[in-house]
Amino acid sequence: MSQFSSKDRKNIINQLKDKKFDVLVIGGGITGSGIALDAASRGLKTVVFEKKDFAFGTSSRSTKLIHGGLRYLKNLEFDLVHEVGTERAVVHRNAQHLVIPAKMILPIIKNGTLGKFSTAIALTIYDYLAGVKKDERKKMLTAKQTVELEPVLNSPILKGGALYFEYKTDDSRLTIEVIKKAVQLGATALNYAEVTDFIYENGKLVGLKIHDHIDNQTFEVFGKYIVNATGIWIDQLRKKDNSLTGKRLHITKGIHIVVPHERLPINHSIYFDVGDGRMVFAIPRYDKVYIGTTDTDYHGDLDNPDINKQDVQYLLNAVKHVMPGINLTEDDVISAWTGLRPLIHQDGKSPSELSRRDEIFVSPSGLISIAGGKLTGYRIMAKKVVDLIRVKMLKDFGIDIGKCKTKNIKLAGGDFPFEDDQAKLMDYADAKYDEAMQTDISVEDFKRIFYYYGTEIDMVTEKAYQYYNQTKDTDLSWLYAMLDFSINNEMAYSLTDFYMRRTNLIYFFPDLIKKTIDHATQFMAEQLNWSDEQKNRFLNEMNFELDKTQAWRKQ
Repeated sequence: MSQFSSKDRKNIINQLKDKKFDVLVIGGGITGSGIALDAASRGLKTVVFEKKDFAFGTSSRSTKLIHGGLRYLKNLEFDLVHEVGTERAVVHRNAQHLVIPAKMILPIIKNGTLGKFSTAIALTIYDYLAGVKKDERKKMLTAKQTVELEPVLNSPILKGGALYFEYKTDDSRLTIEVIKKAVQLGATALNYAEVTDFIYENGKLVGLKIHDHIDNQTFEVFGKYIVNATGIWIDQLRKKDNSLTGKRLHITKGIHIVVPHERLPINHSIYFDVGDGRMVFAIPRYDKVYIGTTDTDYHGDLDNPDINKQDVQYLLNAVKHVMPGINLTEDDVISAWTGLRPLIHQDGKSPSELSRRDEIFVSPSGLISIAGGKLTGYRIMAKKVVDLIRVKMLKDFGIDIGKCKTKNIKLAGGDFPFEDDQAKLMDYADAKYDEAMQTDISVEDFKRIFYYYGTEIDMVTEKAYQYYNQTKDTDLSWLYAMLDFSINNEMAYSLTDFYMRRTNLIYFFPDLIKKTIDHATQFMAEQLNWSDEQKNRFLNEMNFELDKTQAWRKQ
């Protein structure tokens, strides 16, 4: 049985109880998952605990871009642009199925943030600092050329444009593939395992008390080094450790809305001025377009950040400002999501001005906390933490664990027989469709599923055939195959795990969830031996999340 299977939870927990490991990581988002991968790849006995599900927080609620941080040039953060810009290529190379290069248009408008000359200079510097490949470097456009590429931008305020590349991703899938790879390299990962207390000896942190929310049991685990990578919850654990002094988090909120592509018929992703000095993305995905993000201070419930009508209207107005021919209304919004950013507080700075840099804090007890940062830079953040542990291990035990290896480690599903070639990737997907088409799945549906799993698609297709032979129903056979794979290979335990973080269907295909949720509930209940109480709880939780994408309408 897989060491990343929900069916093997009891065995995994029994192997953890009262044992001592090298590294205990608290937090199963992209940062904690990246740290687990780096540590495991250097031979450290590593465990990562997540109180909810992997990627539950910010790591499933971002703008879903691996991007180089063009906006940081405004703040003259050249080293940050270089770091995250060059890192794009690394993340893309190691997960070609999840990190996809896409053309981005930046319209230049009257009284906008950037003029023609400043945009040209900024993107030239950006290409240089980020080490952008020759065929992906910026191209400046006239107003006419911009409209030819993107007719919706036709406007009296349009002065020109720029064409450059960014990388689209699925943030929660990326997190899952990172943590799967960590497990493949020897790490242990457990979701629904909340750290309830710290264990100290002589004032030093030596272990954790863990409560397993699935079987309602508590156990202890011990480790040489303990890392707090809980994102927006970092300060809560620093407070529990009595080490919340000096710098602390400044949490900001960003929302996104999803509309039909037919209502916003764009050909490329667009990065555009809002009118108040901020910039917003509009990004095509499937037959939809999502728009975001806002950037406002947040002081509410960290587990359930809210969306209000003002947030939604702000984004609708932003589109109208640059694309006056488009008249989106609240009725066009299919769904919305909100994420929270764990930024480092800086006195006197607005949310948009706060740096996205990461910082590491080490408490007197030894707790290592990492805050700030971006999805794009997750691997570098992990490297910094494990490099710190390397120094400590050399000092404490005389052991050198060596340098970071993750730059050349393909993620789960990313071990293609070719390097960085989108044409070959599409040919590969076509060949895999030829193997799957006997289940009567459409090309569009199969391609969407392929990009979830990459080279692991064969395992899903094999299951789909088995279920198709039983049901003779294409949609059900692929639903069951994906559920099966998620349970047995990706530690999905609830409906929200599957629909929100293993597939992202909730934001882009909410109607599909409503059609399949009864089948999914029954399948998971049988596979995981849910009690009637669990069955009702997980179903109610999923319906709550669906309602949340529309809750702003009731204000």
